[in-house]
Amino acid sequence: MPFTPSPEVAAALAEGRPIVALESTIISHGLPRPQNLEVAREVEDIVRDHGAVPATIALLDGVVHIGLTDSQLKEIANRDDIAKASSRDLAIIAATGKSAATTVAATAHLAALAGIRVFATGGLGGVHRDANETFDESADLTALSQLDITVVCAGVKSILDVAATLERLETLAIGVVGYKTIAFPGFYLTDSGFTIEHQVNSAAEIAKIIHARESLRTNKSALIVANPVKHEMNRKRHDAILKSGLAGARKAGIIGKAVTPFLLEHFHTASEGESLSVNIEIIKSNSALAADIAVAKQH
Repeated sequence: MPFTPSPEVAAALAEGRPIVALESTIISHGLPRPQNLEVAREVEDIVRDHGAVPATIALLDGVVHIGLTDSQLKEIANRDDIAKASSRDLAIIAATGKSAATTVAATAHLAALAGIRVFATGGLGGVHRDANETFDESADLTALSQLDITVVCAGVKSILDVAATLERLETLAIGVVGYKTIAFPGFYLTDSGFTIEHQVNSAAEIAKIIHARESLRTNKSALIVANPVKHEMNRKRHDAILKSGLAGARKAGIIGKAVTPFLLEHFHTASEGESLSVNIEIIKSNSALAADIAVAKQH
């Protein structure tokens, strides 16, 4: 077996119980200490309260873990040597005995490998602004074009080029539905300004779509469930912070995968913590919905 399941996840896999995959990058790189550990525990408990088993995914000292014990969660939250791994990094980190938190792409890959088909995250990666010059596009999109998994998220991060990302999702045949909305959410914002074609109104409806994808063999790529945050950031404030953050990143010469953490940290500082509370609300809400979907999928 290329991975080590936690005792809780191993039992759920053996018994065919509903499981929700959770990424670990939000713990190691997305939230400040000690709040990161508190939120990680809360999110896992939310999944349990909704009838599913949480499987937080990470690599520790070269071992791929599908589901973490509390002491392993603490390591991801507190160790300073935790890298950020996308799909292409997994084999290298595993073979060299290093430790890493997993991005959306890596988490989705490992979840699918373990037979877990529902995954909750904050916001998707996508096409970056000025990608026509930098060719900067998240590996999340490529990974999700190749995996049969349902991803619950708050749309794509508003720091990205949302229009271009939606175009890429269409090109890559990645299904997109809005949860109780056709306004595509933009992470901190309930509405990114772009609409999508399909609205769903319940976990049962999403489960029906998942089964139809299997029957029609359109499940070779992911299904995105866009779940808008209930309490968005003030839009004017959001736009002003984004503008100053992008300018700051350019001035500092920050490129590639360093851009997202830089901008998220800028949002946290400039919004005086408002973006952080929105971020936490997003992951909690998405985890609850993902658990409901995983449970509904069993029926």
